[in-house]
Amino acid sequence: MRDTRESRLLLVLLVAIAFALITVDIRGGEQSPLDGARQAAASAFGPVESGVARVVNPVGNAVGAVRDSGARHNRISKLEHENEALKVKLGSSDRNRNRAAELDKILKTAGTGQYGIKGAQVIAIGSAQGFSWTVTIDAGTRDGIARDMTVLNGDGLVGRVTTVGTDTATVLLAADPDFTVGTRMEKTNEIGFANGQGVRSLRVQLLNGKANIKRGDRLVTFGSSKDKPFVPGVPVGRVVKVEPSNGDLTRNLQVRPFVSFSQLDIVGVVVAPPRQDPRDTVLPPAPAKPKPTPTVTVTATPSASASPRS
Repeated sequence: MRDTRESRLLLVLLVAIAFALITVDIRGGEQSPLDGARQAAASAFGPVESGVARVVNPVGNAVGAVRDSGARHNRISKLEHENEALKVKLGSSDRNRNRAAELDKILKTAGTGQYGIKGAQVIAIGSAQGFSWTVTIDAGTRDGIARDMTVLNGDGLVGRVTTVGTDTATVLLAADPDFTVGTRMEKTNEIGFANGQGVRSLRVQLLNGKANIKRGDRLVTFGSSKDKPFVPGVPVGRVVKVEPSNGDLTRNLQVRPFVSFSQLDIVGVVVAPPRQDPRDTVLPPAPAKPKPTPTVTVTATPSASASPRS
């Protein structure tokens, strides 16, 4: 731009507007009218800022180490940095080891059920959609994620995808009271519907009120039409209580889910359903029943050498 009278006037005007906005923002405090714009900017530039921070932090730490390495504190500073580096290394190693183990479990589950999955990480809990039991994962339409896809981990059913963005997606957890999934009992094939109950166990209503169910019986997903939102055969949970039928046409169960919803980290989104229903094959082998301990009864008999005294 040429240094003209108009350009100088424009520069003075922009500076005046900037100072005016700064004054309004400072006087407004937490109720500043610019708070909405600030939050919008944070949402837009937050991911970029996080990425830059991950790159710049190691450089900043290195510069800080050089700056603080004075003659008097050189030895202390060196030891402090070595300890911090060791802590970071150990912590990262443990975390990566746990994630690798979880991913291995997911891959085994997917391989057994013949599910095509896309791995993702849980990056947030809750959502703006008002659901009480949701998580956000770092995979979206760019990764082939679509609405109404089944989400699982190495233990079993996690939930289903409800909304999808370019790089993230929201998952409604099976613990949510609005969550419903068709279920099928292991071996007996009794069909029912499971509903979330928050921190409590799942509530399952079987269609057969006379079904013979006992504690410890296990359930898997029944599957949906065209495999959306649920593919068949995903482990759901284990029966912990069988409620009295009282002559009703249906029967209610309390089921403890296999998945711990408060410890979610790595999950798998089923992007390709199995070619055939895996039935109960994805369930882990049932624990063997303990063998009864043999009872040995010892009967005391009088000794042959013993004789009554006269």
